[in-house]
Amino acid sequence: MDKELLKTLTEKYGDAFYLLESAQFRKNYAELKNAFTKIYPHFNIAYSYKTNYTPKLCKIVDELGGYAEVVSDMEMEIALRVGVKPEKIIWNGPYKNAKKVEDLLVMGGTVNLDSAYEFDLLRKVSQRHPDKQLSVGIRCNFDVNDGVVSRFGFDVAGEEFKSALALVNELPNVTLVGLQCHFATRSLPTWRPRAEGMLRLLDEIGIAPRRIDLGGGLFGKMHESLKAQFDSAIPTYEEYANAVAPLFAERFAGVENPPELLIEPGSALVGDCMRFASKVVNIKDVRGKAIATLLGSIYNINPTLNKKNPPIEVYAMGGEQQTYTDLDFGGFTCIESDYLYRHYAGALAQGDIVIFGNVGSYSVVLKPPFILPNFPVLDISEGGEELIKRGENFDDLFHTFAF
Repeated sequence: MDKELLKTLTEKYGDAFYLLESAQFRKNYAELKNAFTKIYPHFNIAYSYKTNYTPKLCKIVDELGGYAEVVSDMEMEIALRVGVKPEKIIWNGPYKNAKKVEDLLVMGGTVNLDSAYEFDLLRKVSQRHPDKQLSVGIRCNFDVNDGVVSRFGFDVAGEEFKSALALVNELPNVTLVGLQCHFATRSLPTWRPRAEGMLRLLDEIGIAPRRIDLGGGLFGKMHESLKAQFDSAIPTYEEYANAVAPLFAERFAGVENPPELLIEPGSALVGDCMRFASKVVNIKDVRGKAIATLLGSIYNINPTLNKKNPPIEVYAMGGEQQTYTDLDFGGFTCIESDYLYRHYAGALAQGDIVIFGNVGSYSVVLKPPFILPNFPVLDISEGGEELIKRGENFDDLFHTFAF
């Protein structure tokens, strides 16, 4: 990035916009997949659409041979519109639209059962389409020593899990293609217990499905300044792979058709693949505290509100800069706690552009339609300049209301 390019982009797209790094996304995908496949070749990635469902990224995953991991009919529609074949779509999630689930099953996609209320849904679909072979998975819940009782999936020691297995065996046109688990913690020590738990489950039920899915919950790449704000070291792709892939390589050594090992990364792939550029609207001193207001909000870069400072770059685009030792970057909203960055030390002037890094996870998908519509998304990483998403306008937000 340089000042001349920034000047051009602001003239065309306004004083705030996202910068997508699709080339970095491709690189991350290749590195993560290679880390696992060099240990256990029967491996693939199911990209978590909910983390960042920008269609270009979803299409890249499909081009690279990955799966679409979706949790709603909206996300399923994204996958279909970017050209993902139904058999490469896996639907997770605690709530499922019955009609859309039926559509996906009939098309050849996979639906992972999460709760007992889905039993009747599956039975009815099976009865309505006796000529179709339906693919389902079962989400499994067990202790991985993370101190959390996850709300996703069936307790593998409970009766509902047994009922799920029985139902799949009972319905003649339903095939159990996979077992899946998901634990939100990204801590490396919890990954081996995931793999051990799933392999132990295979012994208990005497079934070896086509896929074993360990879910998501991985840290991705980040700037050193961001890493330093976590309580523990940030694992690499190789460290996650080394924690689980050898177990599968050993377990299925010499097996003619070993199961496909899946993971469902989101942040691990896209976290460092988006930046947010925002103009400094003003700088003021309030009772001895320096505060800069930006055309941007914490909801643009960190809607999970985790209070960590992202990496930043300041580009001198305005007047004469002054040096600050403790300045906070405030957002455009009227929420008192809306700060994008705390305790900045360095030079700054009104009119400068601040670029925030590591904002690829959940930012564009969780940003609420609050006070201002959302900003454009541009990709300048693969040659040329591509408008991925235009800036939203009034009608985008309000055409569903009655005036």
